[in-house]
Amino acid sequence: MSSRRKFLQKSLFLTASGLFSSQLPFAAQTALAKEAPATSSDALPAMDPPPDIFDAQLVDMEFWLKPRVIEVTRPASGERAKLLYWKDGEVQESAYQQLCHLLRDVQGKQTAPIDPKLLETLWGTQAFIARYGIVQPLEILSGFRTAATNQHLIETGVPAARKSLHLEGRAADIRLTQLDADVLGGLIRSFRQGGVGFYYRPGKNGGWIHADTGLQRTWKG
Repeated sequence: MSSRRKFLQKSLFLTASGLFSSQLPFAAQTALAKEAPATSSDALPAMDPPPDIFDAQLVDMEFWLKPRVIEVTRPASGERAKLLYWKDGEVQESAYQQLCHLLRDVQGKQTAPIDPKLLETLWGTQAFIARYGIVQPLEILSGFRTAATNQHLIETGVPAARKSLHLEGRAADIRLTQLDADVLGGLIRSFRQGGVGFYYRPGKNGGWIHADTGLQRTWKG
C-alpha cells in the first residue's frame, strides 16, 4: 500500500508539473495573438472568458497546488460524488479508490485502477471552468471497460476502438450540459495531455467528449 501511495503521489506531481511547464510559452503566444494586456496571476479568476473558447494554457502554478475536489455523476448507475482526492501534495487514498469505483465498468461490474493523469485532466477541466462561474458535476458516460463490454459496444454499433484506452483505465467519455461540446473538447485538448474525440449526437445530451492519456490527437466520431 505504501509503495502504491508513493507511485500515485509521484504520478500526480509529475502530471501537474508537466502541465504547468508546457504552458508558459503557449500562454505568451496566446496573449500576443489576442493583443491582450499582461495580467497578474491574482487577476486571472476575474478574467472574462472569450464567448466560444476556454484555454487551459492560461492557468498558473497556484492552480495546480490547491486542493483538488472533483464532482462527478454516473447516469448509468445514478451515482454522484464530490471528493477531495488530492491535498498538500498527497493523494487521498480513500477518495482515489472511490473515483476508481465511480469510473468502473458498470455493465461488466468490474473496477480497475484509473490513470492519475486522466484524473488530473478531468479535475483540471472542471476547476478551470469553475473560475468563470460554471459549477457543474462531470457526467461520466464511460470510464474503464472490460474487454467483453468493449466488444459488446462494437457489435452494437457504438463507437469503440478494439484497442481502446478505456481497457487500461486511461480514458473517459464525459459531458457537461452547460458547456457546448466544441468548447468542452477544445478546453480538454488545450491541456495537451492526450487524445480528444468529439462525438456529436442530436439533442441536448446526445453527444460526448472522449478524453484519454494516449498520444496527442483529435478526431470526430
